[in-house]
Amino acid sequence: MTKHTILCVDDEIDNVDALERLFRKKFTVLKATSGKQALEVLDQNPGPLALIITDQRMPEMTGVEFLEKTLNSHPETIRILLTGYTDLESVIMAVNKGQIFRYLTKPWDPVDLANTVDHAIERYALGQELKEKNAELAKALDELKSLDVAKSNFMILINHELKTPLTSILSFSALLSESNLADEDKLMVNRINRSAERLKNLVDDVLLVVRAETNQLKIDLQNVAFTQFDEIPKDLQNLMNQKHLTIDSKLEPLMVRADVRLVKQVIQRLIHNAAKFCQENTPIHVETVKSGNNLRFLVSNKGPHIESRVVDKIMKPFYIDEDVMHHSTGTGLGLTICQAILKAHGSHLQFKNTDQGVMVYFELPLA
Repeated sequence: MTKHTILCVDDEIDNVDALERLFRKKFTVLKATSGKQALEVLDQNPGPLALIITDQRMPEMTGVEFLEKTLNSHPETIRILLTGYTDLESVIMAVNKGQIFRYLTKPWDPVDLANTVDHAIERYALGQELKEKNAELAKALDELKSLDVAKSNFMILINHELKTPLTSILSFSALLSESNLADEDKLMVNRINRSAERLKNLVDDVLLVVRAETNQLKIDLQNVAFTQFDEIPKDLQNLMNQKHLTIDSKLEPLMVRADVRLVKQVIQRLIHNAAKFCQENTPIHVETVKSGNNLRFLVSNKGPHIESRVVDKIMKPFYIDEDVMHHSTGTGLGLTICQAILKAHGSHLQFKNTDQGVMVYFELPLA
């Protein structure tokens, strides 16, 4: 095991020799009989220095003045001051300017000094270990950042590459649909179309999330009032028909700054999510209310409450609250996409359990 190096400084050579004899078995001991000589010794020995033990009252340069000069060159070194007097002003100066670990009065007690040195070396070793761990963590963080960038670039590349064959599949299957096909052939073409559309939607969703994570999501801000919904997507309408759900909307005609297309996508996805967990034969409430200088968008449904521990999970990409091994549907990207779009608008989703079910809401600034 490599010995720690310590420096002993005292203008009395007998004291320096006594310190060396006390510590040479455990440490590599450097010696100096003045502050100036000690600085020269440090220049000649540029390696790590665990501890400096110095006398305070020395000619030309006091112990505190010497320690102060070592702060820049040896910031991690532990410092102990030996003093033959105990006036408070010198002690305060030693602590403030010399950044000492401990001060001891002369004549020192060998056992007390040895224990103090052991504690100082232990503190230095812990500091070095912490420094190494921090360096390892910083390196690991850099590697994670590189992997994250590589992941994002890979996802963008793969998804773009997927779009090219998908476009061909959709185009030619559309042409096939217009041909005179037998019933069985039409059934197969329809299935190809549905699968290709599902894959296209997945590609688009993943690209949107990746763009948002890499700050590449472009938003077209304009003044707009959300007073009505576009046509409800077919899959959402089918789900609502199956559960006999209705939409009860109450939208204030107030203008906000937003990307119309993206915010409508958020509202649609929140309604779809509400429909999945809503009780049958109940309405989904969609409202906007003024909240200070913002307009609050709320979507609420009757159904089971959502646990706080689940909220964090469902905001993560690809989290699905069903058993994926038993043919669950969905990719778990819906709320992640909503959060990504809202983040680009300087907003975010919030969840609240109500007496009857769950409310999800977000706010946008009034125009």
